[in-house]
Amino acid sequence: MDVQYMYINGEWVASSSGNVREIINPATEEVIAKVAEGTVEDAKTAIQAAHKAFYEDGWGETYARYRAELLAKVADQLEKEIDAFARLETLNNGKPLRESSYDIADAVNQFRYYAGLATKPSGQVYDVPDDIQAYVVREPLGVAGQIVPWNYPLVMAVQKLAPALAAGCTVVIKPAEQTPLSLIKLFEIIDEAGFPPGVVNLLLGAGETVGAELARNPLVDKIAFTGGTVTGKKIMKSAADTLKNISLELGGKSPNIVFEDADFETAVDYALYAIFANQGQVCSAGSRLILQETLYDRFVPELVKRANEIVVGNGLDPTTEMGPLISKEHMEKVINYIAIGKEEGAELLCGGDRLFEKGFFIAPTIFSHTNPDMRIVKEEIFGPVLVIQTFKDEEDAIKLANDSQYGLAGAVFTSDGAKAQRVIRKLRAGITWINTYHPTFNEAPWGGYKQSGIGRELGTFGFEAYQEVKQVNINLNVQPSGWFKRK
Repeated sequence: MDVQYMYINGEWVASSSGNVREIINPATEEVIAKVAEGTVEDAKTAIQAAHKAFYEDGWGETYARYRAELLAKVADQLEKEIDAFARLETLNNGKPLRESSYDIADAVNQFRYYAGLATKPSGQVYDVPDDIQAYVVREPLGVAGQIVPWNYPLVMAVQKLAPALAAGCTVVIKPAEQTPLSLIKLFEIIDEAGFPPGVVNLLLGAGETVGAELARNPLVDKIAFTGGTVTGKKIMKSAADTLKNISLELGGKSPNIVFEDADFETAVDYALYAIFANQGQVCSAGSRLILQETLYDRFVPELVKRANEIVVGNGLDPTTEMGPLISKEHMEKVINYIAIGKEEGAELLCGGDRLFEKGFFIAPTIFSHTNPDMRIVKEEIFGPVLVIQTFKDEEDAIKLANDSQYGLAGAVFTSDGAKAQRVIRKLRAGITWINTYHPTFNEAPWGGYKQSGIGRELGTFGFEAYQEVKQVNINLNVQPSGWFKRK
């Protein structure tokens, strides 16, 4: 099995240590690849290459049209290989093939969106006194360090890569050590597209080594991280030493509020989709079902019945609806949370077990009779585990929904349009839905309140996250100010 390499300064390179990492298929526990295990020295080399490309070789001064053309070339080639990328994503991450295919298609659209946005008007002109023409221009930030999670390996990489490159930044990107394969394959396309050396670099390795170097290195102007809140706090502390621009998309424990007047079939369907899509390994998952108590006796039995019918298996099987968790370590973490829920006195309605002898599978799991102080209610489990809370009225629902350190996402299901608007406006969350859950769009900003992060990705907000704002003032009446009198 050949070792797959990093991509630094326009070349494929092995680790300076010679070390490699085995990549595991979470559905079979088989080794499917070996990749270079990067070091701090490798990280410094990649950062120096990106710094030179931006500050000395002129990438930051390239024409927007040129950058857009390169991004469009990548999009066109990626679109031709959607099936191959989707299969690789499923092999590496475990998610069902239908989800992987959607993710790759979304990545294609992200490249196209930011290729288009690169050439659109930007800046502002101000009407000010004193014969001054004042305006604002947006300029690329510089070197962007980007750290990507394992739950959406390619699409979350592209939602960082595409806006940064479109804005004129250079990039050093690090995938999660468990799921580098689709991003390595994307860099084959990037290499063929013709980006100048050092503009876009792929760094492999562990977060505590190469990721930490990205956060602390003074040559990195911006750090963008998606992952857990605990790690995000460490990155923020490290980045503070050099006052880096920072974007953090972190954890969540998002509420899905269902009122008694909601469309019943729709609400049940989305309650399942909100938590069991991608095996619950979604930062914005609807992991807290906040259900009006008058609906409980009708809603919960149907929810449990439907959860028990979810087909769990290898993501390459077209009948599979839910795949494995990413690793043995993460599976054991989720199983431990299920044990904690039982110890805390919550009622296990279904699931709770590991499935099959091979692979990291857990059955769809639902807890009821919870209270807000339980760890399974307060902490992000990041797996197929749903907790049910009940409420009496609108005020009670909002209080329960906002009783969290997180504020990433939330939803409301009701047939009362005014009530839906009232509740959504009071949710302390950055991504919200009414009578649906999970649909997101490249045109709209993604990010959260509170300990769910800082900044936004996607849309124009995600583009501006890789730009500096510069004020320019031009004197239209060139003569001495007369402020200090000549003697």
